[in-house]
Amino acid sequence: MSKKTGLTRRAANRLLSTLPFLLAACAGSSERALAGKPDHHTAGGFRNPPGSPESGGGFGDWAGFFWRNTNRDGGTALPDDHVLPKDVVKAGLRTVDGDRLTWLGHASFLIRLAGKTIITDPFLSDHASPIPPFGPKRFAPPALRANELPPIDLLLLTHNHYDHLDLPSLDVLPLANGARAVLPLGLMGYAENRDFAEVIEMDWHGQIMIDGLQITALPAIHMSKRGFFDRNRTLWTSYALRGPGQSLYIAGDTAHGPVFKEMKSTFDDFDLGLVPIGAYEPRLLMQGVHATPEDAVQIGRDLGIKRLVAKHWGTIQLTDEPPFEPPGRFRTAARTAGYADEDVWVMKIGETRAI
Repeated sequence: MSKKTGLTRRAANRLLSTLPFLLAACAGSSERALAGKPDHHTAGGFRNPPGSPESGGGFGDWAGFFWRNTNRDGGTALPDDHVLPKDVVKAGLRTVDGDRLTWLGHASFLIRLAGKTIITDPFLSDHASPIPPFGPKRFAPPALRANELPPIDLLLLTHNHYDHLDLPSLDVLPLANGARAVLPLGLMGYAENRDFAEVIEMDWHGQIMIDGLQITALPAIHMSKRGFFDRNRTLWTSYALRGPGQSLYIAGDTAHGPVFKEMKSTFDDFDLGLVPIGAYEPRLLMQGVHATPEDAVQIGRDLGIKRLVAKHWGTIQLTDEPPFEPPGRFRTAARTAGYADEDVWVMKIGETRAI
């Protein structure tokens, strides 16, 4: 490939990487509330909870962000132990009994809880893009590809961005008999034509029971967009899972805001919380959609989470911070907030831990 062609492809990749953010900054959506509906329902779709931070910056700020991303060399050196070999990954799934957690990379986790195998936001292909091979490419491989996973009983999707709702992965996801998909309002069409026994759309604070597993959809501070004209037409969520003897909080992409302390009045403390620690710089542009590592710890404190697990980092570079900066800041903030080191999990891709 010529240098000129390489730059053209790199520019296209980075344009697709920043396009959702750029469109969100430059395109509006109706914020008019709907009578008789919850406050986050609007005439144009959905909005964040009251008091949530908002992203700033004008066209010049976003253009500079795009230019920096376009001109990165694209190379990211991985620490030797960042991604476990596949035979080690598979051995961990075989040998760790009972409730367990496996990080597949980015926001994708394989969870065993209440006798069910659950997968969250399975982005397991190479590009977070509508038109691969263009668009942002992961610099760290997934622990397992979708077709290498054990049969899935429950799919949890948090929102429609390409690094979370990955259709190539959904196309080959192995499903157990009776498998269900749980997703936010507006995303039914992405799952209903697949082989799920049931597809369930959920609004914030909705609650369902599936064979002894309680699932509650909770607010997040983010946005949705998958095309040019659909900003915030579908909802974004986090989830609370409660099974026999265990309670998990699974954050979607989110900034930090007062809604988390407000939610605490509804729940007892969580045993384990998956919180996003990456994609936060520059703050002016990202403050309304993504938490810093320090914010992630504060979310844990606000919700009474006993053990924190880092997610949404170390896999694909979407923003300006160095890709391996988040874990150090996360650990430091957690110690400052009073968490013991053993209660702050920064996992290797493919690592399985008992919960």
